[in-house]
Amino acid sequence: MKKQNILPIPVLKVLHKVGKDICDARRRRRITIQLMAERAGISRATVGKIEKGDPTVSMGGYCSVLFVLGMTERLGDLADAAHDLTGRQLDEERLPRRVRIPKSTNNGGSGEQ
Repeated sequence: MKKQNILPIPVLKVLHKVGKDICDARRRRRITIQLMAERAGISRATVGKIEKGDPTVSMGGYCSVLFVLGMTERLGDLADAAHDLTGRQLDEERLPRRVRIPKSTNNGGSGEQ
């Protein structure tokens, strides 16, 4: 029995678009599927799955193909905090309403030595 995929539809659409974009980029560079597979260190079947946006292919497979195409410059930005709007909103919600000066732990009270 084949394992059923339960990824959200928006994720599947993004993977399909990435696969098509990879296929188009490979063809623009006049790279055959065989040559792509050799350079990326994966099988021809895996290249085909990547170009179809198959979610069962590892992220490493996608990254290898993007490396061969010279398209890895934005991979580091995928989960970058600078682009994490939800995370920043959550951080803002957790900010204190007021910031107080901590009470002095010495007995002098003035803080001067």
